[in-house]
Amino acid sequence: MTRLFPPVLETVEKEHGRLELRRLQCSTALNEYVEFPYVQQVFRVTRERTVLKTDKYSVETMYGITSLSSEAADRGALMTFIRGQWSIENRSHWVRDWNYDEDRSQIRKGNGPQMMACLRNTAISLLRLHGAENIAHELRRNQLKVGRVFKLFGL
Repeated sequence: MTRLFPPVLETVEKEHGRLELRRLQCSTALNEYVEFPYVQQVFRVTRERTVLKTDKYSVETMYGITSLSSEAADRGALMTFIRGQWSIENRSHWVRDWNYDEDRSQIRKGNGPQMMACLRNTAISLLRLHGAENIAHELRRNQLKVGRVFKLFGL
């Protein structure tokens, strides 16, 4: 019988006032427990975090699936992909929620939520393309200056 999660890849990082240990285990023994089409691997990531200032300790376990084979994405590549997901969260979703209060949006019908997300992403992308590092500052700076907004569009 194949083990559900064979040997572990571990990484340790000390950043942002935290010490974080990550353990990634993945398996290609899918016939025994996965019925999703195209799945090539399943994985489990366990994160142990210690906030250095307060000594607060927490453990979080995440499970995932991928259509990438073990040849296309070994444990090291999977860990890189998983870590990269947070950059998407931090550079897009978090920015939209913080600057546009998107989580409390009242737009819920039809394509409205997707269209507003698209418009917000466009605004954020335009600002970043023009060198903005602080999106909130740039939004405030441009909110009442239509001419400045037209310049972002090259008009």
